[in-house]
Amino acid sequence: MNIPSQLSPHGADRVDLPGRYGRLAALRRRAVGATDPKPTALLLPGYGGSKEDFSPLFDPIATAGFEAIAVDLPGQNESDGPDDEAAYQPAALGGIIAELVGKLAAEGSPVVLLGHSYGGLVARAAVLAGAPVAGLTLMASGPAELPEGLRRQALEYGEPTMREHGIEAAYKLREQLDAMAPPQPGRTPELATFFRDRFLRSHPAALLGKARALRSEPDLVSALARVLHTSGTPCLVCCGEFDDAWPVSAQRDMADRLDTDFAVIPAARHSPNTENPEGLLATLLPTWRTWLT
Repeated sequence: MNIPSQLSPHGADRVDLPGRYGRLAALRRRAVGATDPKPTALLLPGYGGSKEDFSPLFDPIATAGFEAIAVDLPGQNESDGPDDEAAYQPAALGGIIAELVGKLAAEGSPVVLLGHSYGGLVARAAVLAGAPVAGLTLMASGPAELPEGLRRQALEYGEPTMREHGIEAAYKLREQLDAMAPPQPGRTPELATFFRDRFLRSHPAALLGKARALRSEPDLVSALARVLHTSGTPCLVCCGEFDDAWPVSAQRDMADRLDTDFAVIPAARHSPNTENPEGLLATLLPTWRTWLT
């Protein structure tokens, strides 16, 4: 049985998009059988993730008539980024994504924006910065900083290790902490190598800046609610039923405060995109179609 993962085969092309700091690495899957203008789904990964996190989604999204674009955030994996840790705060990255959305929208393509985990904080910031989106999806993301738990502890332990001993030592610590967690089904040696390589390719300043933000991000739900209401922009909050980052209850409350839809993806934890892509798509695609019609 093939378990969906970052290594799932797909028809997306590896491309570079122009960014404020240079190359913005992306995977782009053209829509199948869509009329012009083709709607675009712009997908943002989380803290330690990458564009490949959406591999199981590319072909189904394209078959549904959307162009799918997933990016490595600046300083992440194959994307360029500066040495300044402050450049990786959600507000700073949100401005860059707002610019990208503006360019895509200027080509006549309505853009639905999805942010996963830390990417959700960035997507929120992009909308607050004026990104002209046709809809916003916050997936396995939260209203503010990470609550107390294993994920936050890993960031707290990892920061001094990275500062004092470098990125490889930080990854070794991460592997030790992961070994204490429940085993992940389908984690092959090839996938483990991919996880290691993309972490070590990332800019240390990006990892440090994002880790700091995950421990300090303020609650901006009320501000986002005002912008969504004023602009008439639809929104969806969704997460796995066993999410172990932000509690499901906190994400449900966020959806209530945004006065928007909330969906729980069964048989998934923090990454429905790889843990139950079929269940996730069964929520995303009908919702996005409704937004565009």
